Amino acid sequence: MRDIFDNSYARLPDRFYTKLPPVPVTGPQVLRVNDALARKLGLDPASLSAEVLTGNALLPGTDPLAQVYAGHQFGGWVPRLGDGRAILLGEVTGDVGRRDIQLKGSGITPYSRNGDGRAWVGPVMREYIVSEAMHALGIPTTRALGAALTGEGVQRERRYPGAVLMRVAASHIRVGTFQYFAARGDRPALRLLLDHAIARHYPDADGPLSFLAKVVEAQARLVAKWMSVGFIHGVMNTDNMAVSGETIDYGPCAFMDTYHPRMVFSSIDQQGRYAFQEQPNVAVWNLAQLATSLLPLMDGDPEHAADEATRVLEGFADHFSPEWMRLFRAKVGLTTQEDGDEALITGLLSRMASSQADFTATFTALTGGDPGDHITDEGAWDSWAPDWQARLAREPGDPKATMRAANPVLIPRNHRVEQAIQAGIGGDYAPFHRLVDALARPFDPRPEDANLATPPRVDERVLRTFCGT
Repeated sequence: MRDIFDNSYARLPDRFYTKLPPVPVTGPQVLRVNDALARKLGLDPASLSAEVLTGNALLPGTDPLAQVYAGHQFGGWVPRLGDGRAILLGEVTGDVGRRDIQLKGSGITPYSRNGDGRAWVGPVMREYIVSEAMHALGIPTTRALGAALTGEGVQRERRYPGAVLMRVAASHIRVGTFQYFAARGDRPALRLLLDHAIARHYPDADGPLSFLAKVVEAQARLVAKWMSVGFIHGVMNTDNMAVSGETIDYGPCAFMDTYHPRMVFSSIDQQGRYAFQEQPNVAVWNLAQLATSLLPLMDGDPEHAADEATRVLEGFADHFSPEWMRLFRAKVGLTTQEDGDEALITGLLSRMASSQADFTATFTALTGGDPGDHITDEGAWDSWAPDWQARLAREPGDPKATMRAANPVLIPRNHRVEQAIQAGIGGDYAPFHRLVDALARPFDPRPEDANLATPPRVDERVLRTFCGT
């Protein structure tokens, strides 16, 4: 195979990473290869063998390394984190532009912090399913290029089958990457990192303040998109926030079934720091840590630089609010703007919360079902529907088509993901493959996948998700 890798991150000084190969595994076996994505990256899908997917063999031109970074985890500062179970193989330049290719679960690195550096099959399947679903929903995200079983067990609360995920990202540069060098007072490294990130993601940015503004906008739009589909990241630490504006690190993530703004699934989020409605606020908090890290690179008086950075951070709402309104207007069939639209939308959401309505099913019912089956509080639907219908009457075009394009029928429902994982633990991967295939068509599912849209029964509900490390 020709050498298609061009590894710009590996050309940064060695204090940015540790170069080392993946740790070999004993019994690699392909679980799934994303053929279409491979071709977009300029890769031959046939080259993604079990040996390559697990790191036992390396594609020509790879330059494997583990990146170092720091981060705030649930608000607490950790001065050195880094890729504890991941190896960046390199960067390819295909039809989708420059992309990182990384292995997750590829063995111990200097940043493993007493961990084993491995992943078991459950988190690998979860990330494959959810990240590819997010892509199909049109939400910026890392993607799954392939997954393989290792033939080895991984000890967690019990022994599980081991697996490795091959992940693709615009980059793996995190807020925590900037924090690492800022905390060490390494201004030359900060400058190199900033220049690299600008060249990689925002070539029209002019300096640290302009770069910050670009990241703020990208994150604001991303979180608004999360909110529009009921997605809860679950662990929005600064080391899990990519400056590219992609969703990264699918640990205890979940899509809501029953809607509530305070919904939390992550088993480690005991205080609700990363609850559904808190995600915009957390994004701003994380971006403030990025701004603080960039201050040493800003010219002029430090107080003035801090004021300018604060002004940029305050602009988060200027990007988030219009994007949130655009997305939720479409979800109720609106493409034009009127002053009462926000009250109309929040009125629906408050009724959904009080009725414990299913988030996805309620919005899809607006296009032709009976939303009153979901908004069950007495009089709640009847007190909202007339205003909505009057608003639709003033809307040009086809509101139902607008809603069908904005409201997915299929999402990765927690109970379906868990069913696929449990089947996989037992050696049956058919539910996993079926779910990945179905979620590639979230707005127009095949008739045979209709049951995947059904909300869980009470006994099927999954109310806690786990990180899997």
